Amino acid sequence: MAARCTASSQRLRALALYKELHRLGREFEPSYDFHGKLRKLYEKNRHLTDEGEIEKAIQFGEYIKNETLALYSLRKYRHLRRMYGG
Repeated sequence: MAARCTASSQRLRALALYKELHRLGREFEPSYDFHGKLRKLYEKNRHLTDEGEIEKAIQFGEYIKNETLALYSLRKYRHLRRMYGG
């Protein structure tokens, strides 16, 4: 039963991460095809059953999310710097 709860919680975490990345991808440049690449990565890892491998994939998704947020922050900072000098 504990393994089943862990698997379902990992599934929920993966789905929540997918939704969050999908929302973040709306602001990304269309030429990069963020949503297409996101979907391909999730479909590639769809077959995973080992909890360790699933956890590694989720951690990689968290890394992508943090890097994307950092890029957005940098873009906003650069825009403000251009607008107000500095």
